[in-house]
Amino acid sequence: MITVTEATATAGALRRLSEAGVSIWLDDLSRRRIESGNLAELIETKHVVGVTTNPSIFQAAIGSGEGYEEQLADLATRGVTVDEAVRMMTTADVRAAADVLRPVHEATGGRDGWVSIEVDPRLAHDTRATVAEARQLAWLVDRPNVMIKIPATKAGLPAITEVIGAGISVNVTLIFSLERYREVMDAYLAGLEKAQAAGLDLSGIHSVASFFVSRVDSEIDKRLTLLGTDEALALKGKAALANARLAYEAYENVFAGDRFTALAGARANTQRPLWASTGVKDPAFRDTLYVEELVAPGTVNTMPEATLNAAADHGDVQGDTVTGGYAQARADLAAVERLGISYDEVVEQLEQEGVAKFEVAWQDLLDAVTKSLDSKGVDGE
Repeated sequence: MITVTEATATAGALRRLSEAGVSIWLDDLSRRRIESGNLAELIETKHVVGVTTNPSIFQAAIGSGEGYEEQLADLATRGVTVDEAVRMMTTADVRAAADVLRPVHEATGGRDGWVSIEVDPRLAHDTRATVAEARQLAWLVDRPNVMIKIPATKAGLPAITEVIGAGISVNVTLIFSLERYREVMDAYLAGLEKAQAAGLDLSGIHSVASFFVSRVDSEIDKRLTLLGTDEALALKGKAALANARLAYEAYENVFAGDRFTALAGARANTQRPLWASTGVKDPAFRDTLYVEELVAPGTVNTMPEATLNAAADHGDVQGDTVTGGYAQARADLAAVERLGISYDEVVEQLEQEGVAKFEVAWQDLLDAVTKSLDSKGVDGE
């Protein structure tokens, strides 16, 4: 049983995070979570103001079959393709989650209350198909608080511009490098300019840039461990935070610049940095590391439920832990480079692996749904 003191402490850590300017989004979704009232409960008790999804999340949710039996039976009866079945189920979940979060969206003037859904990861290197898929997803979900996730591949950059230019809000995903992040912000600004030229209301267009965190440490720390020197081991757990902090510095510079200032006059919104992959993968680290050490105003932290619960239980939020650390961040990344670990090589590898992992998860989802549709078809005969 939770005591009053414990409940206050739980609310306190997450409340302090929110008060520091960090929007807490949940990096998970399932039909069971929506229908059981759990999502609404997290909004009410744990300051959750948004939801992100990805192919791995849907693979875990729909692959289990729980809560999807009736819809799967209907889809099998109709004889739809597996691709159509998957899109019907995922967009139904996102639409329902968007309805749950609609009051948050309205209360925050559109700043929060968003639910994200990703374009088919197999399209990551096809600009035109990504744009077409983004338009289709926005139409299928048909909610003002849906963001379409587009990967930050080279082909994704012009797609971001086109989709933003069409007035569709975008969550740019799989960002690992500072150079690519600057290109993402440029693509967003170009999209706003395109939307402005088309006479669209810029105030209704929102975007976040999902900068991945823990995977950077996982890869660099693996290489530091192989080196094994005291100097190398002392740098473990520092690269990802340094990378993210320098990303925030870039965000501050770009959105204080003349190009955005002109757009802000037309009520444009900044593209907020979103800290993604914030679940700690090394058990030697504090499980709230990527929450406590990435507190900065105007950011989003999307957390797996385990990380959200850890932050609620024993999070130590002491205000801004980003903006004073740029010099140290540069020094930490420089120290890693001096040991022969190439930053450019690591972030390129992580982008390729990120796209590949989502492709595998999507294929696993397609395979699971194919099996379910086949079984429903056989049973119905």
